[in-house]
Amino acid sequence: MRSRLRLLLIASTILVLSTVAPAQQTAPPRTQRALPSDAATLAIIKQRVDEKRSTGIVVGLVDANGTTRIVAHGDPGPGQPALDGDSVFEIGSITKVFTATVLASLVLDKTVSLDDPVQKFLPASVKIPARNGKVITLGHLSSQNSGLPRMPSNFTPKDPANPYADYSVDQMYTFLSGYQLTRDPGELFEYSNLGVGLLGHALSLATAKPYEQLVRERVLTPLGMTHTAIVFTPWMKQHLALGHSERGAVVANWDLPTMAGAGAIRSTMKDMLLFAAANLNTDRGPLGPAMALAQRERAPIAGGGGIGLNWIIRKSATEPIVWHNGGTAGYRTFLGLVPSQRIAVVVLTNSGGAGADDIGLHLLDSSIPLTPKPVTNAERKAVDVPAAVLEKYVGTYELTPALSLVVTIKDGVLYGTPTAQPTHRLWAENELNFFLRELDVQITFSRDASGVATGLVLRQSGATVQGKKIK
Repeated sequence: MRSRLRLLLIASTILVLSTVAPAQQTAPPRTQRALPSDAATLAIIKQRVDEKRSTGIVVGLVDANGTTRIVAHGDPGPGQPALDGDSVFEIGSITKVFTATVLASLVLDKTVSLDDPVQKFLPASVKIPARNGKVITLGHLSSQNSGLPRMPSNFTPKDPANPYADYSVDQMYTFLSGYQLTRDPGELFEYSNLGVGLLGHALSLATAKPYEQLVRERVLTPLGMTHTAIVFTPWMKQHLALGHSERGAVVANWDLPTMAGAGAIRSTMKDMLLFAAANLNTDRGPLGPAMALAQRERAPIAGGGGIGLNWIIRKSATEPIVWHNGGTAGYRTFLGLVPSQRIAVVVLTNSGGAGADDIGLHLLDSSIPLTPKPVTNAERKAVDVPAAVLEKYVGTYELTPALSLVVTIKDGVLYGTPTAQPTHRLWAENELNFFLRELDVQITFSRDASGVATGLVLRQSGATVQGKKIK
C-alpha cells in the first residue's frame, strides 16, 4: 500500500488553491512589498526540518530590485555535499511550465499553433479521442482542459520505486486510441499528467527533436541554466540532494522517458532563480514574449482561479500569484511569482512527505498562513464503531482508473486493500473518519441519507484524492 498510495498522491496531484485574475506584466507598484529576510526564512524552514516534516529545504528569493538570495537548511543525504544553491533536486511537475515555455516559443515563431489538433503531429495509426466534433488541441493540453484523465488506465509500473520508467510510447498510443472522452475538450479544468506528457511528446515530434534537446535549446541555453537536465551529468550526480520518503528513508530517483514533459527535469536553486527572474521580466530578455504568453490566463478553474499555459493563477489578498508545484517520490517543490511586484520564491525540498506550497505562498504573501504540523496517526485515538455502521462502508472505491480501494469488514473490523497491494486495518477516529497506524493515511467516508457510503476522501502527507464508490 505504501508505494502505490504514495505514487497516486505525489505523481498525479496538484493542489489548486484559489481564484484569480489575468497575470499581466505591469510596472512595479509605488508601494513595494519586501520579501522576508534571510533570518526569517531560515526560521521557517528550520522549524519544518526540526519537526521532521522535511529532510532538507533550499529556498530561493528574487527581490524586486532583481537581487537573488538563497537560504538552506537540513540533510542532503548520506555522503552528499551540504545543501546550497548548487544542490540538485527533481522538480517534478514544475517541468510543466518549462514545457509551456517551449510551446509558447514555438507558437511565436509559428512552428505550431495553440489551435493545432494534437492529432496533426502523431502517427496516423494513433487515434486521439474527440467529442461532439471538438478535437484536443495543443492549447487544451497546456490549459489542462483536454478531457484526458490524470493518468492512463494502462499505467501499471513494474517497479513502484521508479513508476514511470517502463511506461512506453506504444502504451500511451494504445490508451489514447481506445479512450472515450467524458467531456468536451475545453469544457473543464482537470489536471492531467498524461495530457502534458502527451504535449511534450507532440512538440518533440513537431520539431523532430528529443524533448530534452528541445528544452535545452529553447529555454536552458538562452537563460544560462547549465546544471538543469533530465539525464544526470556527472556534476549533477555529485551535487544531488538525495530524495527521502515521508519517513526519512532514501528513495530512488524517477525516470519519465515517455511523459518527460510532465515531470522529468532536475535542477539547482541557482538555475531555478534564473528561470524565475526571467519570468518576472517578460518585457525584456530572449524568452520574455514566450513567458508572457505562457502566464496569460486562458481558462478558469472551477471554484475560483485560473490557468495560463500550465501556470496556475491564484488571487491573493493583494496581487495575483502565478505558480506551479511539483512532487516525486523523494522531492516536493514550489515556484511562485508575483509579476506585478517583480518578486518570486522557489522552494526545493528533498522529502516526499510535507509539501512546499505553503512555505512558498507564505513568503510571497504573509496573509497566507503556514500549514501547522498535522496530528500524526500515532497521536490519534481509535474508537469503537458499531459493525452495523461499518458494514455500510463495504465496497469498491475508484481512486484513479488504475487504482481502487476495496473496503471489507471482518469480525467487526474494517480493512482496506488497494489494487495489487497489501491489506491494512482502518482504525476509526469517529464514525466517518478512519486512519492507518503504519502510514500517514486518513480516510473520510461520505454517506447518503440512509447512511450508506457513496464515496471517500483519502489524504496522505497533505495531498488529497477523492474516490467514488463503484460497487
